[in-house]
Amino acid sequence: MRVGVPRETAAGEKRVALVPEVVRKLTGQEHEVVVEAGAGQAALIPDGLFEEAGARIAADAGDVWSADVVVKVAPPSGEEIGRLSSDSVLIGFLQPLTAPDTARALADAGATAFALEAVPRISRAQSMDALSSQSNVAGYRAALLGAQLLGRFYPMLMTAAGTIRPAKVLVLGAGVAGLQAIATAKRLGAAVTGYDVRSAVAEQVQSLGATFLELEAGRGAEGEGGYARELTDEEKAAQQRELTDAITGFDVVITTALVPGRPAPKLVTADAVERMKPGAVVVDLAGEAGGNCELSEPGETVVRHDVTIAAPLNVPSTMAEHASQLYARNILALLELVTGEDNALSLDFDDEIVAGACVTRGGEIVHEGAKKAAGVTA
Repeated sequence: MRVGVPRETAAGEKRVALVPEVVRKLTGQEHEVVVEAGAGQAALIPDGLFEEAGARIAADAGDVWSADVVVKVAPPSGEEIGRLSSDSVLIGFLQPLTAPDTARALADAGATAFALEAVPRISRAQSMDALSSQSNVAGYRAALLGAQLLGRFYPMLMTAAGTIRPAKVLVLGAGVAGLQAIATAKRLGAAVTGYDVRSAVAEQVQSLGATFLELEAGRGAEGEGGYARELTDEEKAAQQRELTDAITGFDVVITTALVPGRPAPKLVTADAVERMKPGAVVVDLAGEAGGNCELSEPGETVVRHDVTIAAPLNVPSTMAEHASQLYARNILALLELVTGEDNALSLDFDDEIVAGACVTRGGEIVHEGAKKAAGVTA
């Protein structure tokens, strides 16, 4: 099997789909790996390290895109999709619920495309769960960003000049990113509180040494696949009233709440921001879905009512080296799943993971969520 690794062309994308560690494992299994020249440069991985691991460096992007399997990070551009054929297999983030044009173009190209966002959240697929691996990076980075933007200490300090109390940090959303943000803020010495509409995660929050914020609104809002379901309008209104009162007592609020395929819920209202203490910080990790804070400006850091509000985009890319390592291991696990005994590509669509992650096949959109997004009725 020949695996192609193109250079990422999306603005701000510094990650690369494979790293030398994974290339070495693939070439050791007698697969051929072709890496576009400079593909790892932004992730601090020079071409020479890929060559040492057994990859071939290609100056021509067409050489990479003609591989049996092309592995990417960011969704492909229209020009990149134009390089694919009916024999092509593409693996990467494809945003199947929110990027219908990409799904349509991949179907028109006849390519078989697998979205890592669509990998089923089952035990057997944990090693392929790129959403979780990248969310860990984002949660860690968010906690550091909150500490950087806050003009106060995170930990309690006992000095000759007196004691300074620890900063109070609230993390909204206790998924992978939220739990990592909680753990990181706790390690930095902050007094941390976590909140999630899924009351079942209270034990996970508390196991990290944080306090779980109990609200009456939206109790038991567990949805499918381990995500939170979207709240009703009445639940949202009641939740916001309670959250607004709670938020005002914190120095840093980190938001991580997402509902797949829908705009991010607005958990931090303009009123909450106005009532926060001067110098407080909001780090909004849901910027790409519109943000959890009403005053967030995706991709920007702004100051409103003396509160700093940061809504960074593509946060894992800011730690491209380690984010790429984790992502490449997810890719490797999926490649091993679709490799037959003769080391050739073998796609078993009776397999729950293979079928669940597939977005396009045989000139059609086959993923139900992508179909709905693209307006495909049959």
